[in-house]
Amino acid sequence: MSPSPLPPLALTMGEPAGIGGEIAAGAWRALREGGPAFFLIDDAARLAGVPLRRIEAPEEAANCFPEALPVLHRPLPRPARPGQLDPANAPAVIAAINEAVALAKAGRAAGIVTNPIQKSALYAAGFAHPGHTEYLAEIAGTGRPPVMLLACPELRVVPVTIHEPLKQAIARLTPALIAECGRLTAAGLRQDFGIAAPRLAIAGLNPHAGEDGTIGTEDRDIVAPAVAMLRAEGIDARGPIPPDTMFTAKARPGYDVALGLYHDQALIPIKTLDMAGGVNVTLGLSIVRTSPDHGTALDIAGRGIADPGSLVAALRLAVEIAAHRRNSAR
Repeated sequence: MSPSPLPPLALTMGEPAGIGGEIAAGAWRALREGGPAFFLIDDAARLAGVPLRRIEAPEEAANCFPEALPVLHRPLPRPARPGQLDPANAPAVIAAINEAVALAKAGRAAGIVTNPIQKSALYAAGFAHPGHTEYLAEIAGTGRPPVMLLACPELRVVPVTIHEPLKQAIARLTPALIAECGRLTAAGLRQDFGIAAPRLAIAGLNPHAGEDGTIGTEDRDIVAPAVAMLRAEGIDARGPIPPDTMFTAKARPGYDVALGLYHDQALIPIKTLDMAGGVNVTLGLSIVRTSPDHGTALDIAGRGIADPGSLVAALRLAVEIAAHRRNSAR
């Protein structure tokens, strides 16, 4: 007996002054015939350019999706103006995330895809979290730290440290921190990507991975012990690998995910390879969550030139992960 179809995905509004509405419309155009189906939690009055269908429940989305973009209409406190932030709308942005998470937890959405938020606007309204990932860990976590993974067809990367000054990120690196990130990443690849024995490539910190301590001792004293810990647990971890060679076309087929020790070490390679198609995935949540790998693009909002490619990729990957999770739970 074939499994029942997955429910539609929930797409959040993101920053109303940004490109979220435009790329949602573009994603619907790209996916209307073949799916996956999704519905948008947003103010329908601010959306334009495609046929819309106001729905009362997620269950209505699949039937109308080929003809119109389904919208759970949630009015904004103030009209959104492209490129002009208004903290008064921040509560609606957060409410859309909360509603999407609740629907996914209830099984009424296969997962959530989050349009980019503008953290400065949320901070002005009292938002107390560094970003989406940390907030989702609070409302949809599993008791373990979430892991931010960026994926495109050519590469998957995980930054061990994320949004913090480089000096602070390096000071925070320990064998235990790197090993825990490796463990969580391996578990996430098994659950969400169906990779039975993930291969982890862990970047060195210094040029040439320190050259046996002659260009800094961190790789020898911090990274190598973390790799040894992971290998002792049966995880196929390799490193420290010189970061200037590990992302080449010849090297990439040798691993399933690369762990960078700080934000840019991981994100520069994937954005260079596929800026338009990269996807942000949060591993370790109780629900499926993906997001486009770009920001709100306030400078081009409202001009009709935003590329929906990363959002399309995020929607497609979200439904693939949901299917992997369902299959592994049987």
